[in-house]
Amino acid sequence: MTLPMDRRSVLTGLGALGVMGCSPQTETDARPAEQPARPMAQAVFQPLDLSALEARHGGRIGVAALDIGRAAALAWRGEERFVYCSTFKMYLAAATLLRVQAGQERLDRAIPITRADMISHAPTTEPAIGSTLTVEQLMEGTVGLSDNPAANILIREMGGIDALRAFYRGIGDESTRVDRLEPEMNRLDGDKDTILPAQSVRNMERLLVSGDTPLSAESKALLTRWMVETPTGPGRIKAGVPAGWTVAHKTGTGGYGPVNDIGVLTPPSGRPVVLAIYYHATRDSNPDAREAVIAEATRLALKALGHD
Repeated sequence: MTLPMDRRSVLTGLGALGVMGCSPQTETDARPAEQPARPMAQAVFQPLDLSALEARHGGRIGVAALDIGRAAALAWRGEERFVYCSTFKMYLAAATLLRVQAGQERLDRAIPITRADMISHAPTTEPAIGSTLTVEQLMEGTVGLSDNPAANILIREMGGIDALRAFYRGIGDESTRVDRLEPEMNRLDGDKDTILPAQSVRNMERLLVSGDTPLSAESKALLTRWMVETPTGPGRIKAGVPAGWTVAHKTGTGGYGPVNDIGVLTPPSGRPVVLAIYYHATRDSNPDAREAVIAEATRLALKALGHD
């Protein structure tokens, strides 16, 4: 099946088409016209002091939070770069859904899965070797189970790294780096494959909260469902929210210290909080302790926003 298209979504998809074949050096010239500024897109991030948390656990924490209901924004190291690891897979799914809306892709298109596609962590794709998976199944495996081959296949099918980079530019993100495929993109190498926490929050607000999101209602519902139902990261953001809140999130993990979690946190009543946490822990730290830092950073951010 294909998703219904609205005029804004079609224009967004066509804009992405125009830059798919561009090199990184020439993509600037082909970007879509800027959209009118929105209040939350211009939010000024007030300081959130997490120095004590860093001092206790070591490493470097990047946090940004947008409280939609209270029009408040907080950040700690919000404009510093962090390796995003698998958190990008939520954005990859959004980019693919925009292609579906524009008629460039179909949810039900079957793609052959081969042994040559395999790399580490393939819970969705490895059982399908020799068979096929639909675009929708690949997206669900990418977001819900963080399947690495599924992510690489989706990037390949959209036209490669340049096309994914064009997606970010198309939603107003001028800073996120897109340089490598899985699993190489997890390795720290200068600014390659990095994101600013404040920009990640702006991206999620644009895609999953704002009334002028380029995603159709059906696309947003699919993506949000996968983010809510994912079993990954129960000790991260989910462990730091008050009882009764719903968390739609995407985790990311690097074997040498990075532990990340980003998402939209919705209280039982009221508007959501958009939160991005990127923690580059020390290499010798305990994995459970790293996740506990994410949970504590969540609690501190929400408390500072008035959610106890």
